[in-house]
Amino acid sequence: MLKLNVKQKNWLLSAHISFAALWTGAVLSMFLLSFKNTNSTNAQALYALNLAINLLDDYIVIPSAIGSVLTATFLCWMTNYGFTKFYWVITKWIVTTGLVVFGTFWLFPWGNVAENISSKEGLQSFHNSIYSFDSQGVLIGTIIQVVFLIFVIGISVLKPWGRRPTKEQEKVIAD
Repeated sequence: MLKLNVKQKNWLLSAHISFAALWTGAVLSMFLLSFKNTNSTNAQALYALNLAINLLDDYIVIPSAIGSVLTATFLCWMTNYGFTKFYWVITKWIVTTGLVVFGTFWLFPWGNVAENISSKEGLQSFHNSIYSFDSQGVLIGTIIQVVFLIFVIGISVLKPWGRRPTKEQEKVIAD
């Protein structure tokens, strides 16, 4: 199997870190806009905030999440990290997959619905139970995403829990 040299690995790792930073920063921005959205007093501002949340999601979060997953895949495949050699890599895969699934099936649709309702109803959106649920979902969902993204970044830096034992090590332990 082809392995990357140090320079290639560093370039790929730099791209991976950049995608993770973009993803985290954009989701944090979505949270801040969502927080500001809770006390909007102008219909156009309410819609603009919801539109900005979706623009961040569509043009930064989704591409950077895809870029992060793709670069992570290549790092695992083409370096000594592997997919299952280290507990921290396995944890990152599980958490990242959860974040992508949550964003795709809940956060993204909530943001779209909130934008559509606010464009049609203006400030009356605050009296719409669907808008209230979805806008609160975006607010809470984005802060959850930020916390887990920071957790994943921390794991990437600290690399806790070490390497999983190899089959040879397991045999020695069992004997």
